Amino acid sequence: MTRRLTVAQALVEFLAHQYTERDGHRHRLIGACWGIFGHGNVAGLGQALVQAGRHTMPYLQGRNEQAMVHAATAYARQRNRLSAQAVTTSIGPGATNLVTGAALATVNRLPVLLLPGDAFATRPADPVLQQLESPYAGDLSVNDALRPVSRWFDRVHRPEALIPAALQAVRVLTDPVETGAVTLALPQDVQTEAWDWPEQFFADRVWHVRRPAPDAGELDRAARAVRAARRPVIVAGGGVHHSEAEDALRELADATGIPVASTQAGKGSLRHDHPADVGGVGHTGTAVADDLARTADLVIGVGTRYTDFTTASGTLFADPAVRFVNLNVAACDAHKMAALPLVADARTGLAALTGALAGHHVAPEYEGEYTAGKQAWQAVVDAAYAAPDPGARPTQSQLLGALDAVVGDDDVVINAAGSLPGDLHRLWRSRSPRQYHVEYGYSCMGYEIPAAIGVRLAAPDRPVWALVGDGTYLMMPTEIVTAVQEGLPVNLVLVQNHGYASIGGLSRQVGAEGHGTAYRFRDPDGGYTGDPLPVDLAANAASLGMDVLRADTVAQLRDALAAARASDRPTCVHVETAPATGATPGAQAWWDVPVAATATRPAAVEAREHYEREVAARRRPL
Repeated sequence: MTRRLTVAQALVEFLAHQYTERDGHRHRLIGACWGIFGHGNVAGLGQALVQAGRHTMPYLQGRNEQAMVHAATAYARQRNRLSAQAVTTSIGPGATNLVTGAALATVNRLPVLLLPGDAFATRPADPVLQQLESPYAGDLSVNDALRPVSRWFDRVHRPEALIPAALQAVRVLTDPVETGAVTLALPQDVQTEAWDWPEQFFADRVWHVRRPAPDAGELDRAARAVRAARRPVIVAGGGVHHSEAEDALRELADATGIPVASTQAGKGSLRHDHPADVGGVGHTGTAVADDLARTADLVIGVGTRYTDFTTASGTLFADPAVRFVNLNVAACDAHKMAALPLVADARTGLAALTGALAGHHVAPEYEGEYTAGKQAWQAVVDAAYAAPDPGARPTQSQLLGALDAVVGDDDVVINAAGSLPGDLHRLWRSRSPRQYHVEYGYSCMGYEIPAAIGVRLAAPDRPVWALVGDGTYLMMPTEIVTAVQEGLPVNLVLVQNHGYASIGGLSRQVGAEGHGTAYRFRDPDGGYTGDPLPVDLAANAASLGMDVLRADTVAQLRDALAAARASDRPTCVHVETAPATGATPGAQAWWDVPVAATATRPAAVEAREHYEREVAARRRPL
């Protein structure tokens, strides 16, 4: 039997019948489709969505194509990659606006389905509006810019080509190793063509998300390496969360006493008050975690990619004899750092490793050492959070302390760029696996507000906080309108510090003297050192429909955060922070940002001398 539908109608119907299953729990794969309509998709996917209706495929109206991808990506992260969302755009700028969001999804290994319109396959008029003409390739379109940032890309030139293309797209979306952005480019004429589709194409299809077990030989080698280690440390990455392996990690830590440090993506793998949790690791890590990493003779990576922030650009794991065991579902990550690989699902692999280490425990002296270090760091956090003068303007770390006092275990705190990721990684006390949501694979300014919408859609009962600096806010405030339209009570903490504060600090460290990083009027010499710009971002947020609470002091901030959490409306807390005090800890490990090899200005000369001292400590595992 067949059913006559357009290509767009068939795709919507197909997607509505795709499911994932893991551990006996079934999930709808594509929870909704975001879209901004133009001539390249309005008559195809636009018509198909309105015909299908909300019961078949819910539609979400966005304001910016990049923001729609961010929202969909955050949704997938909150749902442990078992559910995703689709995003449809027109051709031209709508399609190219997807590229940044696609890169973010792929870097972070999070599934999102991109459905950009494309130029006519039949070429009745050439070029059409917004078509890119290439003098050397007639089949090239702007959608080809999505190829390098997509885990799967196809262009559906004929109706019948949709069947294998759609099946391959879903295969990649549901594969824990391959997943990321998946692009099906849809020529606008093909979207509207009718074809007789086999009914089997629209049958419910369940994609089993596998939990591969470790190879017996790899498991034995890993266990022997752990038993032989005197100073092992676990580095928990985002794969712990994606696999829902937090309990398995806790059981391993309880059984062996091995301390657990976390990457940005892995923070929250253990509760902050678990005895083995030593906090973030790397450039933005805690002193205790980084000291353990420097002296570790074995590093057990679980679901981590070992980015330069985690390894302090190759300077952190300093013991000449250090070895690595990497538990990862992706073989390419398991082999990093010249490691003994343990290729397996994180939860399955951790359970197997715990069994293989039965009876093994680290020495009491080592356990006492990191316990004392953890306690010392908690005193540092307490000092950074403390605000003895409630009438003073809060520092950024005091802002986090005020937020820490308001949130519950179910709250989700979202951030991506600026100086906040560093403070959060070092200071935040994660209380549940999904509370800490910092996107630091791509560290994309503009991510936070749409991500808050995606998280709230994925977890409607969890309070959500988007922590946003003024630089990030000005990049992409548009989805505030979407939150208001959908009645999503997301909370926005808008931090005003008059510029790119984080990169300004980095600029001064590398000898660029903060050039071009402040939001100020020009001075007579052509720089930006004049008075702060007279912008009112709180008024802007209010104009987009948010309730706005202004906080000028620590006491006002505490009250505003509590009121925002109690509200059932999208609410913005606007606060201007004071410069960091001596109580706010800085970086505990180095990060490689190359410095000019020759310069005439003293700041750059001094920065180069410091750089050469630091880079000399880099080592590459062999």
